[in-house]
Amino acid sequence: MNKQLTRFLPFLRWFTLRGEYVKADLIAGITVALVLIPQSMAYAQLAGLPAYYGLYAAFLPVIVAALWGSSGQLATGPVAVVSLLTASALAPLAASGSSQFIALAILLALMVGIIQLLLGVFKLGVVVNFLSHPVIIGFTNAAAIIIGLSQLNKLFGVSMGRSESFIQDIWGVLLQVGETHIPTLLIGASAFAIMWGLKKFAPKMPGVLIAVALTTVVSWAIDFEHNDKGRIDEIMDAEVKTLADKFSRTEARIDELGGKLGAKSADLKQHLKNLGKSSQHTAALNYEIELLGLELKDAEGENRKLARSMRKFIFEQMPATGDQPARLYLAGQVPQAEKSDGYRWRIKKVNKGELMLVGGGEVVGSIPAGLPQLDMPKFSWDMIAMLFSGALVISLVGFMEAVSIAKAMAAKTRQRIDPNQELIGQGFANIVGSFSQSFPVSGSFSRSAVNLNAGAVTGMSSVFAGVIVLITLLFLTPLLYHLPQAVLAAVIMLAVVGLINFKAIGHAWHIHKHDGIAAGVTFIATLAFAPHLDNGILIGAGLAILLYLYRTMTPRVAILGRYHDGTLRDVRVHNLPRSEKVIAVRYDGSLYFANVSYFEDTILEAVSDSPRASHLLIVSNGINQLDASGDEVIHHVVERLRASGIRVVFSGLKKQVLDVMHHSGLFDYIGEQNIFPDEDKALESMYADVLKVDPDAHCRLLKQHIGGADGVKIWL
Repeated sequence: MNKQLTRFLPFLRWFTLRGEYVKADLIAGITVALVLIPQSMAYAQLAGLPAYYGLYAAFLPVIVAALWGSSGQLATGPVAVVSLLTASALAPLAASGSSQFIALAILLALMVGIIQLLLGVFKLGVVVNFLSHPVIIGFTNAAAIIIGLSQLNKLFGVSMGRSESFIQDIWGVLLQVGETHIPTLLIGASAFAIMWGLKKFAPKMPGVLIAVALTTVVSWAIDFEHNDKGRIDEIMDAEVKTLADKFSRTEARIDELGGKLGAKSADLKQHLKNLGKSSQHTAALNYEIELLGLELKDAEGENRKLARSMRKFIFEQMPATGDQPARLYLAGQVPQAEKSDGYRWRIKKVNKGELMLVGGGEVVGSIPAGLPQLDMPKFSWDMIAMLFSGALVISLVGFMEAVSIAKAMAAKTRQRIDPNQELIGQGFANIVGSFSQSFPVSGSFSRSAVNLNAGAVTGMSSVFAGVIVLITLLFLTPLLYHLPQAVLAAVIMLAVVGLINFKAIGHAWHIHKHDGIAAGVTFIATLAFAPHLDNGILIGAGLAILLYLYRTMTPRVAILGRYHDGTLRDVRVHNLPRSEKVIAVRYDGSLYFANVSYFEDTILEAVSDSPRASHLLIVSNGINQLDASGDEVIHHVVERLRASGIRVVFSGLKKQVLDVMHHSGLFDYIGEQNIFPDEDKALESMYADVLKVDPDAHCRLLKQHIGGADGVKIWL
């Protein structure tokens, strides 16, 4: 009963907790929380969400994953790769940071959690093996580069558009390097220096927290953030004014369409409740809703393009005077007789004719105090269909990341890790997280290492970390208002540097060329398809499977001869003589539908190369599996060679292969007298058979004898 209970409630294994364990877990939990809070906010922005959603993802998911996982040290929460995959899955569907984007991210967490939970419950953790190690190497290197480059605009204090080409977006950022906001660059570089210096010279100090605390105080002291408001009619450039006016009108149209769509959906729901689905009016309502949805999607897409265009413009503002309103000129176009306010402004948002202007550094800003609202994620079947491929990739990549970290730590702590239980834990974490406004989460390598080094014994350390995040949400959010975005960018960039490992791709190439090709193609495809990273990893996984199938379609085949130590070796490699009467062939691969024709061709070719041979030995130690196609081709080969007067003998057949032969009747057809446990016994039988037919062969065999008086160790 106790074992069954711990299967469903694995955290019961922690109890009863000893005092020293609780103390160790508390210290580890506090240490991890000091890293988790700033990291989670940074990764939320990497995912395209407001920073405080990172705190939501660092609360309940962290606790739930620890309670239902099997590792005592795995620290779950927002991580770089999964956050980037989230952004790439949602970028084509909604504007980053919008209410629709947030709703999709929460739904994505639910879908990821359900997929992982189902895989864990049905013990299908092995499905992650479809993402081979070389593919993960290539993807991780590319993702790390993409993550690092995606933060450049925040470090320079310039805008970055989001399009279907990540490379084009980065090029747009580089073109704006001349417009770098110097205070932003300095504060970001300072954060880098603090974190790198403490990591090198004082690794036990919480470098991330210290950098965040110091730069936040500096940001507050120098009034780093500087915002203002204006109106569209204050823009002096006619082209930009037209763009802003068009954006404002389209925004109003989006609100109008959203209202109409909501009203029509409510009408349809009421109509279905009263009359059912057969009414003609129902079909008309469905048609109108579909048209409104398409129109709304087009309007949102147009406004995303307009927003990208407007973010590129930099303005200088003329303050309002007694007889003139404020005016906004494009940088460098201020009339000589006038003087600007000294700031360089960008348009952050346009709403009902009003401009929100940014003239200083970007900060995190207001964070809603209190706990996240517990609510069911909003979904529709169309949304689920659009997100499914992204959810599947995130589920597998996230689980592989988590379980590899857990196994690495288990090797040090000598704990037992159950991959399926980890799937359940990660699945529950994402499901519960989706009900508390979280985006997808996974196991973090850096925080898990901190947890282990801080002395964590059980998952209670993660519970303590979650409680500290809870305290932060309730009481400490005002302290984070002035946290510079450039510092969060520095946190992300420093965290992903360790993920870049080109030597691993080279190592994969040296192990096997196909592995190197899979890693290289995944790396290039991920970069090329960015921001659609799921395409890159799917292409890599598909290629790895195809290359594996190609290898198994043409396994190694060797014609064997006696080596000087009596063992059978490849005659081509060791330059050994071949017998005229006996052929020995070793087939190193399973026999299945994809390679049976290759097996048949190689056997018949070996026989045709020895026209005087009367016996064929197939050394079968390398045949691990046999399917119906393999069974059929063996039957055909034996039948054909027997008709030509050649005896076919098998040695070293494994149990699973013999079982198939017994079930199909192939074993009886070949004959028990032609099946031997090893090649020596098979050769003894064949030599005896040869001598019966050709007594003169005895003299020729003795001439080829290489040692021993029993006449067994002879050349073939």
